[in-house]
Amino acid sequence: MSIKVNEILDAKGLACPMPVVKTKKKIDDLEPGYVLEVQATDRGSLADMKGWAKNTGHHYLGSREDGEVFYHYIRKAHPDETQEETDYPHVVNNDELKEKLGEGKNIKLIDVREPAEYTFARIPGAKSIPMGELEERLNELDKDDEIYVVCRTGNRSNMAAQVLDEKGYKNVTNVKPGMSEWEYETESDE
Repeated sequence: MSIKVNEILDAKGLACPMPVVKTKKKIDDLEPGYVLEVQATDRGSLADMKGWAKNTGHHYLGSREDGEVFYHYIRKAHPDETQEETDYPHVVNNDELKEKLGEGKNIKLIDVREPAEYTFARIPGAKSIPMGELEERLNELDKDDEIYVVCRTGNRSNMAAQVLDEKGYKNVTNVKPGMSEWEYETESDE
């Protein structure tokens, strides 16, 4: 792959949301049209970078994988092409989700983290649909379902909730801060 890169950002060893946070800061310093290569080891960065670029108007050119490193290529958009990042408006915190789960209502809890994260600790009853597979697996969800979306910090689930909303799922709620601060019961494959 031969892409002319203007800047390189080393985000190896960082977990969500840090690769995106560092990308936001770095891209602000670039000239419009310049290409940023982001090097990350977090598998979730595949979906995160693509989702972030889509939400901000920057051009996600693609990615490649070499060993354990993911190389993402993002072209900075011109100011008239960019848009303000928005947070999904329907949010609950962990305590509110725990209360909702305790009510015994039929809700769908979707965990959009990577499979390895889900395997080691998840909220009981959560269904794994990694962010990178969400659009391909929409047929597993009903548009009338009451859907709660969780990830590690609430950032990836924010993007997932926006995707679901755009696809016509109107009863969607983002869980923030998510698994990084989940203090209740978990289950694992261990």
